Amino acid sequence: MSIAAPASANVLWFLPTHGDGRYLGTEIGGRPVDINYLRQIAQAADDLGYYGVLLPTGRSCEDSWVVASALVPLTRQLRYLVAVRPGLQSPTVAARMTATLDRISNGRLLINVVTGGDPAENKGDGIFLSHDERYEVTREFLLVYKQLLAGETVNFKGKHIAIEDGRLLFAPYQQPHPPLYFGGSSGAGTEVASEIVDKYLTWGEPPALVAEKLNAVDVLAKAKGRKVSFGIRLHVIVRETNEQAWAAADQLISHVSDDTIAKAQAVFSRMDSVGQRRMAELHGGRRDKLEVSPNLWAGVGLVRGGAGTALVGDPQTVAARIKEYMSVGIDTFILSGYPHLEEAYRFAELVFPLLPLKHATLDKAKAFNGGPFGETIANDHRPAPKQTAAS
Repeated sequence: MSIAAPASANVLWFLPTHGDGRYLGTEIGGRPVDINYLRQIAQAADDLGYYGVLLPTGRSCEDSWVVASALVPLTRQLRYLVAVRPGLQSPTVAARMTATLDRISNGRLLINVVTGGDPAENKGDGIFLSHDERYEVTREFLLVYKQLLAGETVNFKGKHIAIEDGRLLFAPYQQPHPPLYFGGSSGAGTEVASEIVDKYLTWGEPPALVAEKLNAVDVLAKAKGRKVSFGIRLHVIVRETNEQAWAAADQLISHVSDDTIAKAQAVFSRMDSVGQRRMAELHGGRRDKLEVSPNLWAGVGLVRGGAGTALVGDPQTVAARIKEYMSVGIDTFILSGYPHLEEAYRFAELVFPLLPLKHATLDKAKAFNGGPFGETIANDHRPAPKQTAAS
């Protein structure tokens, strides 16, 4: 049985704490990503009506908890999807951090559970566990973590984690805990997802492959008497015409050399992440077959780990592809685009009006700037308002 298509969706944006620019794989067009730039992106996402923002995690990124804590007071409605790292944190310390940030943000915290798929990076962080052992740790971590956030006193003895008289003195704002997001494409990962988390995430594979993965998790969850919802992580390249969008995609990787691709693919090949392997298989490190599904372009994955595909096209085309993912059960879209500040505006202005969104977006009719939007003509005339029909 297929998953019911949601009637509406949430759309999140991305804070590029590992770097940003106009081109991939080069310093050309790069820009410094400091707290002022991240503030601009977060406040733009807040003003435009994005549901939230994802903060990445890992040694290539600024710490997601520190950045989120700095930006929470500077935004109003925006939610922050921040990572907990089983194996790097004790579940008790992670629960205290979670409860604190959830309280000071008035319930604007979302939790991204990241197991980690790069053995070399894991060893640098002091983790010397196999792939399946890391998911064993994740399962034990989450069992303790959820109980603590729910106000329980925890005594737990597992294979990897032992807790005596673990408890929180201050509860989180959201009850029983902030929503738990989680991605894992292996059998060990989908077992954890089906048993414990709230929202299962996938990277942007073609819709048929996404449907297959989601249905497998749904079957496992239902067998455990649970219901899991689903999200997807994608890049977007939206322009007013399809021709302009594909030209922008080509331009994005115009400075990527074959040597840069080879170095990136060598790093990806050492990883034991099934999801990363599936991303790499979409393009095989080749430039000549990057449209892996209609309007789904794998060029980002030539040099970027994790999410490596982008929806490319005009607003109507991109909206149609998003609705195609909704038809297989996706209700949450975590998007990004280069540069992240400009593309946040493009996507919100061009595509939001075409989507059935759960969350409120910028209502231009209620925004006061003295009249219709747009620059005054010849210092004398206001431009006529233009309505965009939703479809």
